Amino acid sequence: MPFISNPCNIKTSSCFAVSEKDLVLKSGGIPLNYDDILFLRRLSPDSDFFFEDNFSICVLDFSDSENVPEGFEKIPLRQFFAENDEKSGFLAARSRAIIEWRKVNIFCASCGSALFDSTKFSAKECPDCKKIYFPRIEPCVIVLVRRGEEMLLVRHTYRNQNTFACIAGFMEAGESAEQAVYREVFEETGLKIKNLQYKGSQGWPYPDQLMLAFTADYESGELKLQKEEIAEAVWFKPGDKLETPKPGSVAYRLIHNLF
Repeated sequence: MPFISNPCNIKTSSCFAVSEKDLVLKSGGIPLNYDDILFLRRLSPDSDFFFEDNFSICVLDFSDSENVPEGFEKIPLRQFFAENDEKSGFLAARSRAIIEWRKVNIFCASCGSALFDSTKFSAKECPDCKKIYFPRIEPCVIVLVRRGEEMLLVRHTYRNQNTFACIAGFMEAGESAEQAVYREVFEETGLKIKNLQYKGSQGWPYPDQLMLAFTADYESGELKLQKEEIAEAVWFKPGDKLETPKPGSVAYRLIHNLF
């Protein structure tokens, strides 16, 4: 379904105001309604705004993120995932992903013309060469490696915190998801794995990933870290105290055996 500006059922949609990696809610974590979106839009009149009938979401890119008005608050999108059900998390994730996609899809890559919202699809369309641009998804793999009762978790160099998470990475062109898992584990840790099992998936709008989750067993090798990516890798035992990704993430579900 296309993006629409003023459909008749917009007032009953799920409403989201996206502020970079945060959401703007009413104070106390109360979801926004359409009147709230209109109020915030008046404070940020040049910001992008769209309604998508297929998912019944009304979304505002609240660019004036440093001046959240009284009666509203910002919370991290990750917190929203942890505190809400799967359906609400999906709608929030799609809202953020589409907003970020719309920011960079302004001109046609083929002829340079300004793009417009398609009247047929949730997409951008070139008025001159008629090329259609759909929202992109970047497939990634994430894997929890086990060795008996131990699990291998890593601390990534790009994070300014002591969170230990699963090995993860983007799929390369032409790879299967399974090939990507074997490659990522070996590149980042020097280990070989076996007994790969698919567990589930999750859309992850930072900005447009689709996380494909796996478990695997250790086969052979000694830890040899890819220092550009991995700051530390540890075999943790059940009961060990560690800081892991928060609830609402596929990494949390893997680590805490919730699949």
